[in-house]
Amino acid sequence: MGDYHINIFFSEEDGGYIADIPDLEACSAFGDTPEQALTEVEQAKQAWLEAARDEGKLVPPPKCRRLSLVPNL
Repeated sequence: MGDYHINIFFSEEDGGYIADIPDLEACSAFGDTPEQALTEVEQAKQAWLEAARDEGKLVPPPKCRRLSLVPNL
């Protein structure tokens, strides 16, 4: 299984960075820096996956894929 896409963006309303994983419903985290938000959402992802497995819920496969850019030949 591949890894999940993570969005990180600055929230003026919250005064910090939000990281979320679109494929995992309600899996998000906050940080004062993008790096901190990423660290926090990685921990949230592990907790989300563990809870889903413990409850026998379906763990969705990653849907987002990274694009590979090929130079024009």
